[in-house]
Amino acid sequence: MRVTVRYFASVREAVGQGSETVETQATTLAALRDELIARGEPYAGALARGRAVRMALDQVMSAESAGLEEGSEVAFFPPVTGG
Repeated sequence: MRVTVRYFASVREAVGQGSETVETQATTLAALRDELIARGEPYAGALARGRAVRMALDQVMSAESAGLEEGSEVAFFPPVTGG
């Protein structure tokens, strides 16, 4: 299936692009993240397990267990802090 992946803030800087269309076999956000990590650098470093990365599915903050569908939009970004 095809999904649109968007990268924000430091994740975008690390992977060198703001978005891309990905052909994937992943059925969840977790599986998609793992597929991207398996591409190697720079994805492996930016999305590594143990690294704080938030995810949104179709513009809604989501858990890694959230299911993907054809045409889904996925966003990866670091936690936002402020004060």
